[in-house]
Amino acid sequence: MRLLVTGGAGFIGSTFVRRRLDATDDSVIVLDKLTYAGDLANLAEVAERPDAATRYRFVEGDIADAPLVAELVREVDAVVSFAAESHVDRSILEPTAFLVTGVMGVHALLEAVRVAQGGRRKSAVRLLQVSTDEVYGPVAAGLAPETHPVRPTSPYSAAKASGDLLVQAYRETYGLDTVITRGANTYGPAQHPEKLVPLFITNALQDLPLPMYGDGTQVRDWLYVDDHADAVSVVLDRGSPGTIYNVPGDGSEQSNRAVTEAILAALGKPWSLVREVPDRPGHDRRYALDGSRLRDLGWMPTVAFEDGIDRTVRWYVEHESRWRSTQGAGWADYYERQYAWRLERSVPS
Repeated sequence: MRLLVTGGAGFIGSTFVRRRLDATDDSVIVLDKLTYAGDLANLAEVAERPDAATRYRFVEGDIADAPLVAELVREVDAVVSFAAESHVDRSILEPTAFLVTGVMGVHALLEAVRVAQGGRRKSAVRLLQVSTDEVYGPVAAGLAPETHPVRPTSPYSAAKASGDLLVQAYRETYGLDTVITRGANTYGPAQHPEKLVPLFITNALQDLPLPMYGDGTQVRDWLYVDDHADAVSVVLDRGSPGTIYNVPGDGSEQSNRAVTEAILAALGKPWSLVREVPDRPGHDRRYALDGSRLRDLGWMPTVAFEDGIDRTVRWYVEHESRWRSTQGAGWADYYERQYAWRLERSVPS
């Protein structure tokens, strides 16, 4: 297939591009705005492939740029959209950007696909929307199936839920070939240091405080990035039109506290680095996904949490220059806004 991958220079998107090119004969156009979370270094391996000239092209741009998106969609058989502002904490500080990308950007993609489908095509353009388990809101007990009510509690998850609803509406109204994936908390090498796992690894490597929200008993199902990327490929190839697929982790739910313990143990660092800081507003206590629908397509996670954390820690230890470069010029200002006042009110954990 010819694929358009939006957000393909980001953490999960670039992993998908690399693994897809390795596993198939597809060609890929990557569209990425190259904000702080998009990094061409994530695609360096792809750009250096012997067949890159015929199978890979990078376009810098915004999915909310309707004319650009329409032009690119006309060239492809399917669109895989990872493009999103990526962090709940940032959505609380600056919600507008999340709405522009998560709602207007998704709308631009859907319109481009609708117009392409109405043109002289032998087959429809499939659109795969990569979403998140956070659209379900907190799951107090059990596992959330794809029919679970959508109850987002942050600007980030509200934007993602809005995009999902637009995708479903275009499916019903215009008959588009759409599928949606909703992934668990994803971690792995080369993730931007804003997220819990890379933040705590990079802070611990520098013997800086680890700002743990509240008592750290928030529970998540953790999904290794390679498994997430492969699940998206399975849904792209085999998913039923109009269907949502949850993408769970290995099933071993971990609290933020337990994740922190695993990171410190892997690095040989003391628990005294951990500071309990004021929690973020609307912090959901637990997410948990029912992945039986995706298992029916033949996908299962292959990387256990313990192994994934070890691989991830090892990458950050061995690639200090890389993760320092991803923090970028705006990192100090963001960190100050997000954590300085919290650390002033922190207590030992």
